[in-house]
Amino acid sequence: MTEPVLSLTDVRLTLDGNAGPVEILRGITLNVNKGETLGLTGPSGSGKSSLLMLMGGLEQATSGRIAALGQDLTAMDEDRLARFRRGTVGVVFQSFHLIPTMTALENVALPMELAGTADAVDRARAELADVGLAHRHDHYPAQLSGGEQQRVALARAIAPHPAILLADEPTGNLDSANGAVIMDLLFALRDRRGATLVLVTHAPELATRCDRVIRLADGRLA
Repeated sequence: MTEPVLSLTDVRLTLDGNAGPVEILRGITLNVNKGETLGLTGPSGSGKSSLLMLMGGLEQATSGRIAALGQDLTAMDEDRLARFRRGTVGVVFQSFHLIPTMTALENVALPMELAGTADAVDRARAELADVGLAHRHDHYPAQLSGGEQQRVALARAIAPHPAILLADEPTGNLDSANGAVIMDLLFALRDRRGATLVLVTHAPELATRCDRVIRLADGRLA
């Protein structure tokens, strides 16, 4: 039997709030298989984004076990997690998170340059062309529309050819037309690269495109 790409066992996350500890996730057990597209839905505050960040090693669980590609993320410190994510996990955020002082090309190339990829700039240029921005590679984020900025963020996430692609409300800051373009690009790139995609969304039309949809409520699988 093939080992899941992501495996979570009784994962809990508790954060300190103003009134004391707040339980964000309350015992999540879940497997995600290779090449699968998993949709995470649920109301605001249900723990969707926190679960996504735990899957990518961007947050540390309070308890439980998270394995990604057979490696125990919960046993890693921050440095090891950073090394694991590099080239293995791509993340697309709702708010783009582009570096404002860098061009589109530099934003896409930077993670690969940090990973020591020899042809980082050439690959970045090719990825921008793949998302329809070959003519915008020397523009800064402030010179790009919201849809164009999210295309740059998508190119940056997919450029290292990650095995795991995480998307947190990637169309949340876009109008419906730009949102549709981004989702078409995301699924097309996923298909071409064979990545496993976990997608947080409130949009029913996006959830229906996933192989499987899981709903969270109050930090639990509903």
